[in-house]
Order: sequence, then structure tokens, then C-alpha cells
Amino acid sequence: MTEYVIRFLAGGAVVSAFAMLGDLLRPKSFAGLFAAAPSVALATLGIAVYQHGAHYATLQTQAMIAGAIALAVYSVVVCQILVRARMRALPATVLSLVVWLIVAFGALTLAGGQT
Repeated sequence: MTEYVIRFLAGGAVVSAFAMLGDLLRPKSFAGLFAAAPSVALATLGIAVYQHGAHYATLQTQAMIAGAIALAVYSVVVCQILVRARMRALPATVLSLVVWLIVAFGALTLAGGQT
């Protein structure tokens, strides 16, 4: 139970700090970039370091980076399929999931992570 309270407090504090940072930046469209994902990742890594040590947190960081790269590639592929092939959203996203999986596991493997 204590772990959940620590996660809640650490996550809330980091999310609030990033939300304030996002509120200070211009244009306001950047605020969403700083609100959720980076703050949750930092809170999770802080807890991972505390509970499991730096080596474990390094593996988690590599997995997060691989996932971020895969998400960026996935987003570009979905946009290209929607615009160029004029495919509907559901088939385009389902097809692009294959690309996301290949890029995510490929990046993780190249980084030396465990798959």
C-alpha cells in the first residue's frame, strides 16, 4: 500500500511540475507535450532506481526510448497512409501497428535490451 502512495505523490508532483513548465511555454500547443508522458516516465524511473537499482532503470529507459522512437515512426506511417492511400482511420492504424511492433522490438534489440 505504501508503494502506491509513493507512486501517487511522486507522479503527481512531477506531473504538476511539467504542467507548470508547459503552461509557461509558447505556443500553448506545447503544454500537452510536457503534461503527461515525460513526467510519468521520470516518476517511474525514480521509483525503479529506488526499488531495483540503476541497472534495472537503465533497461527501463532503453525500453522507453525504443517505444518513443516506434511511436514517432508509427505516427508518420499512419499520416502517410491516411493522406496518400486515402485509407480510413481504423485500417490505417491497424496496419501501422505492425510497423510499430517491428520498429519497437528492432530498436530495443539494437540498444541491447532484453526482448
